[in-house]
Amino acid sequence: MNQPLAPSPSPYRTVVITGGNAGLGFHCAQALLRDTEAPWHIILACRDPERAQNAVKRLRRLAAGGSKARVEAMSLNLASLASIRAFAQVISERLERDDLPPLQGLVCNAGSQSAATMSFTADGFETTFGVNHLGHFLLVNLLLSKLAPSARIAVVASGAHDPKQKPGMVAPAWNATAALARGELGEAARNDAGVKGGQRRYTTSKLANVFFTYELARRLTPGVTVNAFDPGLMPGTGLAREYSAPLRWLWNSVLPRVIPLLRRVLSPNIHTPAESGAALARLITERDLEGVSGKYFEGSREIRSSVESYDLRLAAELWQGSALLTGVPTEALVSSIAA
Repeated sequence: MNQPLAPSPSPYRTVVITGGNAGLGFHCAQALLRDTEAPWHIILACRDPERAQNAVKRLRRLAAGGSKARVEAMSLNLASLASIRAFAQVISERLERDDLPPLQGLVCNAGSQSAATMSFTADGFETTFGVNHLGHFLLVNLLLSKLAPSARIAVVASGAHDPKQKPGMVAPAWNATAALARGELGEAARNDAGVKGGQRRYTTSKLANVFFTYELARRLTPGVTVNAFDPGLMPGTGLAREYSAPLRWLWNSVLPRVIPLLRRVLSPNIHTPAESGAALARLITERDLEGVSGKYFEGSREIRSSVESYDLRLAAELWQGSALLTGVPTEALVSSIAA
């Protein structure tokens, strides 16, 4: 009697994109629809269920033109450690029962740009640092042991973390991790007020993204990789949602129409969300980047990040402090990475 054939492995690969319902994350997902290497099962991990479902519908319509990619949305609020843990638990359970293809990609894209007035997450962390760094720190570490052997992680940072790259930006003001979580920046921020304080919290959180990327790369065993990504300036994206009404109008309605001019006058690192989304997706799909880890990419170009971002002592303190704040024992983190 013939034995039944074992089911063939799924050709699909899973990728999680935080904040994938709009802007850079949405266009990264759209670029993944076009990947012909193997179809993706794309999970948009988003805070707003309605906006997430609308994005799923848009992507499915685009996929109907010939892409085999699958798209779904899941609830994730990076301003809540409980939400992050619940999300990671569901992902883990689905992977264990083969309800999801292997987890091949993790795109840490969602971000918060602090308003002039400081706010705090559900767990009492300053929102910009809590969402942009601590939320992704916990999410990545909870999913490390679930990643496929050759999985890739991309962390969306920003050239704003580097005063030499962005001389017009407010430079980061680094401090101990516990202090940053309370909204207490370093000495350079002593006289900050209003909008300038919000900008400083943002650039400091983006430096944290780079520190995290490099420290994680040092701890990962060969196979899984992580790289940081600067999408450049992208007029029209959601980072201006906390701006004043006139600035939001300028950002959303005027600047997207004059990007070619802005590139000539200000910087070549100004892009549409579609252009930057495609460059971000490349970190997950490009064959030439297999095994490349612990690097910083400005769009599709590998460059050096800020001088400060290579400080091993600060990166190690950030890792240890973040582990304590998010409630994940350092020993558990190390063992999951080495597994």
